[in-house]
Amino acid sequence: MDSSLIIIVLSLLFSAFFSGMEIAFVSANKIHIEIEKKQEGFLAKVLTLLTDKPSKFIATMLIGNNIALVVYGLFMGDVLMDWFQNLLPTNYQFLNALLSDFSLLSQTVISTLLILLTAEFLPKVFFQIYSNALIKVFAVPAYFFYLLFSVISWFVIKVSDFILRVFFKTEGDEVQLSFTKLELGDYINEQMETVEEEDDVDSEIQIFQNALEFSTVKAREVMVPRTEITAVEISETPKNLAKLFSETGYSKILIYKDSIDEIIGYVHSYELFKKPKTIKSILLPVEFVPETMLIQDILNVLTKKRKSMAVVLDEYGGTSGILTVEDIIEELFGEIEDEHDSTDLYEEQISETEYKFSARMEVDYINENYKLELPEGEEYETLGGLIVNKTGEIPEQDSEVTVGNFTFKILEVSTTKIDLVSVRVHTED
Repeated sequence: MDSSLIIIVLSLLFSAFFSGMEIAFVSANKIHIEIEKKQEGFLAKVLTLLTDKPSKFIATMLIGNNIALVVYGLFMGDVLMDWFQNLLPTNYQFLNALLSDFSLLSQTVISTLLILLTAEFLPKVFFQIYSNALIKVFAVPAYFFYLLFSVISWFVIKVSDFILRVFFKTEGDEVQLSFTKLELGDYINEQMETVEEEDDVDSEIQIFQNALEFSTVKAREVMVPRTEITAVEISETPKNLAKLFSETGYSKILIYKDSIDEIIGYVHSYELFKKPKTIKSILLPVEFVPETMLIQDILNVLTKKRKSMAVVLDEYGGTSGILTVEDIIEELFGEIEDEHDSTDLYEEQISETEYKFSARMEVDYINENYKLELPEGEEYETLGGLIVNKTGEIPEQDSEVTVGNFTFKILEVSTTKIDLVSVRVHTED
């Protein structure tokens, strides 16, 4: 009995190992594995051999798991039969006969529940969560069984490849030579999470992460909002326009008719050297894009048409903001210093739980740099947008708004927007 129990326990452990390594191999980040394979040492060589033929590795784990389950079934059946027979005295013939009739069912139920719990569900969940680490820890024993069952796995793969080619007209085992965007993103996020709060993130890693997110960024997330647009009416004099160029330092200024919702073009500063009599005579056409358009598509449009600026329209056709090529490039490489850029965005950490920010600051920027975990959403991009989205209105000055673990105090506000906000974090006692 004692030897049978030892064999049963070992069979369960082997089954857990084989099923766990199978799911770990499937779930592990392939970039993480490839980087480990590039390192010098015995482990790197073992990982290289294990991952050289993915189907052979999976077949080996399946073969090992099936052998372990067969051994487990043989010994577990005998143990359960002996246990049931010892429950009743031998003189109870009727009960013993009844027990014999249901012995197969009872063995199946008990054995299956034990297998599912100890050798299937728990190991697979555990190996899936810690797949990157465990596939390295158990690489050597896995390689031992990889060699031990190599003949059997080779035969199984050959048979399966033959069936796939003949009956399903598909190729057999194929090695994945490329990585998915998701795997690359997961690996970079893992590296970002290991950076201490006081340390700066390496610029190359940051650019790489920005590039992965670039394809999902929309115009409304990058644009200069309507309230910060500098524009003049078509009836304005060239003299006043020249003065505005001098005051702002901009090279281009938008021109509208009647209201800023009717932008009809823009004027470049060099056109004023032609000494025009009216603004209309030097007016240049401008591109219009919806605020839901992806910035990578906008960049393609502006590049093909040799434009550097586009007007962003809302769902009603009104002006929502403007977007320049510089704004798009900054999404990849970070802020580009410009002598004419506005630097009035305010940010200050007053204490460990209190901060002061301009409402125009983006929520994701605050979360990334101050680790605050402010709620993010599709409906807003800035801190002011978050507050207005939660309250449904522009709060009054000195009023407080509580959102989750944060209390926002409105320090400065105008009739159209919030300007300055104090953020207080509620820490758990």
